[in-house]
Amino acid sequence: MSGPVISSLLETDLYKFTMWQALFNSAYNDNEAEYRFVCRRPPAMPLAALKLAVVREVEHLCSLTFQEDELDYLRSLRYMKSGFVDFLSIFRLQRRFLSIETRGDALEIVARGPQVHVMFFEIFVLAIVGELHARRFPREQALLEGRRRLAEKIERLRGFEREAGVLLAEQPFSIFDYGLRRRFSAAWHEEVVQTLTAELPQFFKGSSNVYLAKKHGLTPIGTMAHEYLQTFQAVRDVPLRNFQKAALDAWVQTYRGDLGIALTDVVGMEAFLRDFDLFDAKLFDGLRHDSGDPVEWGEKALAHYAKLRIDARTKRLVFSDSLTVEKSIALWRHFSQRAQTGFGIGTHLSNDFGPAYPALEIVMKLVRCNDRPVAKLSDSPGKTICDDETFLAYLRSVFNVAG
Repeated sequence: MSGPVISSLLETDLYKFTMWQALFNSAYNDNEAEYRFVCRRPPAMPLAALKLAVVREVEHLCSLTFQEDELDYLRSLRYMKSGFVDFLSIFRLQRRFLSIETRGDALEIVARGPQVHVMFFEIFVLAIVGELHARRFPREQALLEGRRRLAEKIERLRGFEREAGVLLAEQPFSIFDYGLRRRFSAAWHEEVVQTLTAELPQFFKGSSNVYLAKKHGLTPIGTMAHEYLQTFQAVRDVPLRNFQKAALDAWVQTYRGDLGIALTDVVGMEAFLRDFDLFDAKLFDGLRHDSGDPVEWGEKALAHYAKLRIDARTKRLVFSDSLTVEKSIALWRHFSQRAQTGFGIGTHLSNDFGPAYPALEIVMKLVRCNDRPVAKLSDSPGKTICDDETFLAYLRSVFNVAG
């Protein structure tokens, strides 16, 4: 019988800790929030059938606490504050804040309560649902195919290294594991990370999974996600038009130069750049792409830096939207002579087993904060998330974004 999906509270993405800390140490640590689970495409098998297993896994999750060696590890990260880590030493997820129901074949999961508590459920819930779904496939067959595909990726990257040659010395190619939220299983995720660490240390530079980063001596990777910026759409004393500036300013005040990659697509790249002035462009180390055409996005970023008379070669463009090895190589070839680059690869590493074993396309997103709707106006069709059409129309009008 398989063990629990989650065995450590460290087994989440780094940006859950960094966003959590930024809000915990802010004037907005009393926010109330609602996060909702969404499956964007029909799954191979009805998720409603997983309800009892999900409940068991969540009850186990809510029994976990941070261990002393885990707290010591977090303290070793220079951007983690001692007061926040002391709070984590007494923290435990509370089951009462999470609703798990079914509607027809669908699984409905909602986290509702204090934001500095319920925001921590997200990655765990996604990993739990994803692995329970994957356990219904023939495991050994899937793993054989997964290992074959992983070997192909490694061989492709070795071939790329031969092709790129001396260019890599001046223009490094760096990939990171961003695959926790939609992985096939915890065991496979670790196998992938171990294999890439051993086989491609020249390219593989870290993982968003804090547990695996600690266990395997890797750099934990991540800064902020959409929920952090969306929160500022609904907090007191921040006009909606100013939410991006307020979020970035609060981030800078918390991290003082660390974790300097800004996410750009909460209301679209063009609206973001209108707020990303010389002050922010100099303070932040770079930008992260997560929706829309990556080449178009990158060209807009470079043009913006040029307009501000900033040498983009001192900045980093991080790509993280549905990346594959081949896409990453192509983007490196396009941009690496004009800016530093980085590539966060998710499902293509942690859940690529071919069409016979499809990965779930699941998210768990912030939909309300302080009893007000929040939204993401994505640069990609189908990624816009909001449960209030009136607010969505208002947000578009405020930022002059077409519907």
